[in-house]
Amino acid sequence: MSTLKHFPNDLALVIFLTLLCIPFVLIPPLNETPVRIILGLPLVLFLPGYALIAALFIRKDDLDGIERIALSFGLSIAITPLLGLGLNYTPFGIRLTPILIVLSVFTIALAIGAYVRRSRIREADRFVVEFGAFFKSMKESFMTKDTKIDRILSVIRIISIVLAISITAYVIITPKEGEKFTEFYVLGPGGMAEDYPTNLTVGEEGEVIIGVVNHEYANTSYLLEVELNGEIIDEKSIELVHNETWESPFKFKALRKGADQKLEFLLYKVGEEGIYRSLHLWVDAI
Repeated sequence: MSTLKHFPNDLALVIFLTLLCIPFVLIPPLNETPVRIILGLPLVLFLPGYALIAALFIRKDDLDGIERIALSFGLSIAITPLLGLGLNYTPFGIRLTPILIVLSVFTIALAIGAYVRRSRIREADRFVVEFGAFFKSMKESFMTKDTKIDRILSVIRIISIVLAISITAYVIITPKEGEKFTEFYVLGPGGMAEDYPTNLTVGEEGEVIIGVVNHEYANTSYLLEVELNGEIIDEKSIELVHNETWESPFKFKALRKGADQKLEFLLYKVGEEGIYRSLHLWVDAI
């Protein structure tokens, strides 16, 4: 038995990619870049399974290169849902941050475990990855299969892996389009659905916050009109891309005495007839 002089390249790469994925998933604006998908897919589909295989099969003769890669994909696809299922029974629930943390800790812990186990066996028996030699050995192991059936099975296995990765990437990159709608809301001056200025004196200024959120899966133009007792007191054009939010404070005054004065907020979608969304408040002025 001897100790490892250097941390193995393959395990170091697993830990590096896992840690690198975390800021690109959690920190804006990094999580809005394509790098999030590029790093996230291996963390979900390959790295946990590879770390587990590395911890279980520490000798170079345990598995060949193709078998290690195939099992890494298969086990990762099984491990991720199981970890999510476990989180479902905790106070954290199945949310992005807990899943990312658990998956990262699981992967890194197994990689460290693989390092410890490799260090306890003879250097000549250890599985190590010199990346150029590794891919060459994979090619050789494929080309020297004993039978035609073995070669066919290897091809099928590789094609299955490629198809699984391609389908998963397609689903993530081009998610199914959901229901098209626009959020339209009015909040009190504190940004909550409370404390609306519905009781004013004549000439006193009231303030609300108007919000519009575009979930139309397209760039959308809106026209916002505010009416008090049927008279337009403000107009505004709004241009929003999909999932963009617009919020703006709006101030108004009650110019005459009276109860139940209607303050209306009318939202039109440019290019369509009729009012698209409407809200109102009843204002009493003394």
